[in-house]
Amino acid sequence: MIRNIFLTVVISCTVLWGASRPALIEVDTIKKGVVNPLQKFVGTINFAKKSTLASQSSGLVKKVNFEVGDKVKKGKVLVKIDSDLLDAQIKSSIANLEIAKIKLKNSNKDFLRYKRLLETKSITVQEFDTATLEFDSAGQNVISLEAQLKQLKIQKVQKSVIAPYDGVIVEKSINLGEWANEGKSVAVFVNTSGVEIIFNLPVNLVSALDRNSIYEINIANRTLKSQFHSAIPKGDKLTRTFPVKFKANIKNMFVFDGQEASVNLAKNAKMEALIINRDAVIKRFGTEVIFVDNKGVALMIPVKKLGYI
Repeated sequence: MIRNIFLTVVISCTVLWGASRPALIEVDTIKKGVVNPLQKFVGTINFAKKSTLASQSSGLVKKVNFEVGDKVKKGKVLVKIDSDLLDAQIKSSIANLEIAKIKLKNSNKDFLRYKRLLETKSITVQEFDTATLEFDSAGQNVISLEAQLKQLKIQKVQKSVIAPYDGVIVEKSINLGEWANEGKSVAVFVNTSGVEIIFNLPVNLVSALDRNSIYEINIANRTLKSQFHSAIPKGDKLTRTFPVKFKANIKNMFVFDGQEASVNLAKNAKMEALIINRDAVIKRFGTEVIFVDNKGVALMIPVKKLGYI
């Protein structure tokens, strides 16, 4: 018979199970109490970071460095767009900037020379003003050409689509040799290390959620530790339920966007149950069980968890 139990820190129970020798166990009394049983709610997993990557520039696609399902690192170049014309403009701009810097250097020498001549009254003020104007003009020309070169280099960067963070490609919408338009999507990219789980709950359970508590989310027979993040103030008028968001980081667990998840939350209905340390409940043959002392023999009994206090 499956007994309903409520887990709490009441006793200490350690089971050492051996196939070839007797098990050593520490036992204590199971207590009876009144508890709020758990109710199961089903929700949906969404990846916390999901980005549609788009081209910032138009042009012919020369390289595509990814396929759907690829894991990519932050900064990897995913798509390269033809930049031959832009490269030529950058080369020309660099040459013009070097010439402008030489002219600035020479005009600076002229300015200093004319300044000394003015101090000895060997030239007129008008001649000095002309030299000053040429020096200032040369300086402004250098600033203008530097700005133009910077703009061209920015355009060069925009000829590549780069991964914004570590993640996985889930959609591909560009191929080698196609024409990429500015703003056109090339891929959908997700970060699989963080997830959001959305549940629709009755309002009385929403108000009972605690941001400082850890909740156990069940995903494909595995348990994920999660924290309550926020309640979304837009309910379903037919079911009178309201969406709430839990957040969690996952490392070695593989999940799908849109996958089912479940959580057990306490209802307001009171009922009697047995109370035992949650660490005393272990899994054997896919079932949660406890071991009880039956005249010196450890007896395994299946149990059902109702909740935690």
